[in-house]
Amino acid sequence: MMKEFWDQRYASEEYAYGEAPNEFLKESLEGLKPGRILLPADGEGRNGVYAASLGWDVVSFDISDEGRTKALRLAEKLGVAIEYQVASMDVIDCPSGSFDAVALIYAHFPETVRQAWHRRISEWLRPGGRLIMEAFSKGHLPYVMADGRVGGPRDLSMLYTVEDIREDFSGYREVMSEECEVELTEGAFHVGKGKVVRWVGER
Repeated sequence: MMKEFWDQRYASEEYAYGEAPNEFLKESLEGLKPGRILLPADGEGRNGVYAASLGWDVVSFDISDEGRTKALRLAEKLGVAIEYQVASMDVIDCPSGSFDAVALIYAHFPETVRQAWHRRISEWLRPGGRLIMEAFSKGHLPYVMADGRVGGPRDLSMLYTVEDIREDFSGYREVMSEECEVELTEGAFHVGKGKVVRWVGER
């Protein structure tokens, strides 16, 4: 059902969350030496394509065929190349230590599998590699209930606290963390005020 949901959302000509990258990802990649980066749940590819434009070797994946089609279209439009696989977290497999960075941008997983999937992601990151994460916080629930245009899960268990992230990625050196209110202008489905957690760590 989730694949059908995302295929339907990404089927239109317009990009659901816009063509521009997430602002926090842009800030977090500034000054980093490009290497190999993994972007799980990369949707229509706006973040992976941006990383490729900076010289990163990009591997993106998502469950949506429509997302992949539009990601490759965006990459062609901007003259870059990305590797994009249609796969879910429970089936995709990457070599251990094969990425210099992982970006989890609004990658919300069910609570029953979240920690296990985050552990898998950690295994794919090389020692010293950087994990970049922005997601809706548990404090976001009142925002989305008041104005659905801002987007995000309406299930509290799929939202985050900074402590959740610290626990899931224990052993990392924390570079930065915060919970903050943001004004989102990302396409048609991230519009308005919301509350997010932002976290960067080194494995």
